[in-house]
Amino acid sequence: MTRIFVFPPLFAVLACSAATSTHFTEVVGTWGGDNAGLIVTDTDVHVHIGCTLGDALGPIHPDANGRFEATGTYNVDAYPVDRGIIHPASFTGQIVGQTMTLTVSLTDTARVLGPVTLIYGKEPKMGPCPICRVPKATRNRTITGMGGAAP
Repeated sequence: MTRIFVFPPLFAVLACSAATSTHFTEVVGTWGGDNAGLIVTDTDVHVHIGCTLGDALGPIHPDANGRFEATGTYNVDAYPVDRGIIHPASFTGQIVGQTMTLTVSLTDTARVLGPVTLIYGKEPKMGPCPICRVPKATRNRTITGMGGAAP
């Protein structure tokens, strides 16, 4: 009799954990967090961390473990006065369920922004800095899963 009461809660826990660990094979949409945001379309990736911003080609294709890497450009002086200094950058992270951890590394200066935590479908909360609602067109950037080939 005791076994009947033990197994249903165990199955409920397993069912819920499987439902929340959905694997993203292609990342598109809005991901938001505190003072950070990511907007991904089928052609563009646009990132904000604080008053900085960056771009790459989209979409993002995570590997089987949810890890991804993107190559693009980043502007650490975008607001309040955009000085127009654009750095080559690497965007790396991992997606677990509906949560993404994202880090931006400037490849020419070794400056690192993040990691930040973003939630799929959540509106970015940027504080005093504005966020672009639509990514701008980008060129010459690639996105791959860790160890994968560019799409």
